[in-house]
Amino acid sequence: MTAIASQVSPAAALPSVAELDRALRDASPAEVIAAALGTVGRDQLALVSSFGTESAALLKVMADVDPAIPVIFLDTGWLFEETLAYRDTLIETLGLRDVRSIKPLEETLTREDPDRDLWFSNPDACCRIRKVEPLARALKPFAAWINGRKRFQGGARADIPVVEEDGSQLKFNPFANVSREDIDAIYASAKLPQHPLVASGFLSVGCMPCTSRGVEGEDARAGRWRGRGKTECGIHTMKIL
Repeated sequence: MTAIASQVSPAAALPSVAELDRALRDASPAEVIAAALGTVGRDQLALVSSFGTESAALLKVMADVDPAIPVIFLDTGWLFEETLAYRDTLIETLGLRDVRSIKPLEETLTREDPDRDLWFSNPDACCRIRKVEPLARALKPFAAWINGRKRFQGGARADIPVVEEDGSQLKFNPFANVSREDIDAIYASAKLPQHPLVASGFLSVGCMPCTSRGVEGEDARAGRWRGRGKTECGIHTMKIL
């Protein structure tokens, strides 16, 4: 365990969000994950992953720290088959021991999206019932969670801290400081498989109806909700709990 992680042992009083963020401001992704683990313990920590185009890098770093940290995967019912296959590939490749695939409640879908066209008429509502609400349920037992946002992604992500408060939980952003080159280096050094849709021109992959191929020179997330003026599903813009 890193020196930083040992400073925030669960045996001591939990440090404030500001103290954690200050201590981890210049830490490596592995040090941030180890500190999160040391702060709340494995049973109280989860990593949320979309198993998207850059997800393998964070999952690799986590697996090197502790492959048994629970990983929450939101199976929205609108994912590409390639994403589901990629999830299974990375579970085997990285030796992930506790990946939990979470789905929206069937009764909610029947009530609020009976014709499966909510993604078109109200994409915010679609994201709420298929992503935000299921994640809130899945994260309820945990005290802290890890996600893969990076500042270089821009928009609402440009100024994210390394540690922040998310309702009643701690939220760790171990990749806040990384560059695209850092991520490429992790893929190269670990020989990580790419998401199958990268070869087809998809720079960022979410739900099938709201994801399009990228165009040369575009921001990586420009293909998400194209033409909608929407850049986030709500997971990172609403308080989860």
